[in-house]
Amino acid sequence: MSFPQNYPVSPPTVRFTSEVWHPNVYANGKVCISILHPPGDDPNGYELATERWSPVHTVESIVLSIISMLSSPNDESPANVDAAKQWRENRDEFKKKVSRCVRKSQEMM
Repeated sequence: MSFPQNYPVSPPTVRFTSEVWHPNVYANGKVCISILHPPGDDPNGYELATERWSPVHTVESIVLSIISMLSSPNDESPANVDAAKQWRENRDEFKKKVSRCVRKSQEMM
């Protein structure tokens, strides 16, 4: 988790340092969830301003949101289109790929 100079006005960024196969995680490991998006109206119209960053969020609320995201991906607005497609169309293969990523990350420790 990286905090900008103007935190808590702006949200931190969260990035996994090992490979993660998930619809809401970019290939570089950056987490894509609404509460980490800059405050205000969404220029693309996908999110309500109330769903985006607010200075009332804490590290705890961010971690809880990430845990929720990991168990319940949002495949309607994915950061990783291929993972979202596999999540929707082939859940067993998705789970196998996630398991491979977890094993690989454990080997890095």
